[in-house]
Amino acid sequence: MNRILVTGATGQIGSELVPALRKKYGSDHVVAAGHKRTPPKTLVEEGPYTSLDVTDIDALTTIVQDFHIDTIFHLAALLSAVAEKNPQIAWKINMEGLQNVLEVSRAYGCAVFFPSSIGAFGPGTPRDHTPQDTIQRPNTMYGVCKVAGELLCDYYFTRFGVDTRGVRYPGLISYETLPGGGTTDYAVEIFYQGIQQKQYTCFLAEGTTLDMMYMPDAVRAAIELMEADSQQLKHRNAFNLTAMSFAPEELAGQIQKHIPGFTLHYQIDPVRQAIADSWPRHMDDQAAREEWGWQPQYDLAAMTKDMIERLQKSQVKH
Repeated sequence: MNRILVTGATGQIGSELVPALRKKYGSDHVVAAGHKRTPPKTLVEEGPYTSLDVTDIDALTTIVQDFHIDTIFHLAALLSAVAEKNPQIAWKINMEGLQNVLEVSRAYGCAVFFPSSIGAFGPGTPRDHTPQDTIQRPNTMYGVCKVAGELLCDYYFTRFGVDTRGVRYPGLISYETLPGGGTTDYAVEIFYQGIQQKQYTCFLAEGTTLDMMYMPDAVRAAIELMEADSQQLKHRNAFNLTAMSFAPEELAGQIQKHIPGFTLHYQIDPVRQAIADSWPRHMDDQAAREEWGWQPQYDLAAMTKDMIERLQKSQVKH
């Protein structure tokens, strides 16, 4: 990787991946592309930034040409809960955007990172120790887009030789950005409200266990996969990836160790609960560990401690 483009740079992953890439490869070598009218100042001030609608292939082509891009981290997408409210728009953004990225990469020789998700699985998938290769019949538009995206990336590699690589992320927890419409958003919201109000009302039911990951691990995984020896990658796309697995009450228990008196309540969102009930409780990520050395650094206790410390410091500054 020498000249890198990150689409969806203002989103949950992008806002932390861009600084990490700039620190490693140089600020001038990482172009952040977002779709927000007012992007974070750091993205604009610390390196090249451009506005991009990923469904506009001409605009994407111009950016790749002008900045001599050789690697694209394609993160632009509508997330699960938002996608269910706007399935037609979700298909257009998620699939047409990926198709454009792959076509431009085919033409200009770019490598591509595409993040899939636990949403790519469905009710018929084994929910515990979910295999790397297993049945994928999701019943959400987000999941349909992710499965189609995995297959499309595989196709562009086998048919055209595009160096496509990707992971299936679990729920992601970040202290940098607020939730953006995902089913696992409770695991981020709970920290903000826990610190401010010492209580949280969860939209998922007690006992809803899901795979999760702290954002520093998610960012590191993306970079490590793109830096890995391609000869060692048997799967290339859609590597199962996980770091921890917990239910809302287990997370609350960890938070109570740092915020005495914190209480958890429930008000179930039927749409997001149904989505969560169709997702794995814990994925088997042995393929990622064997093929490119994946190893998470944060478990539930370490993540909780770091989240609370960072958010509390951030509130003091403001």
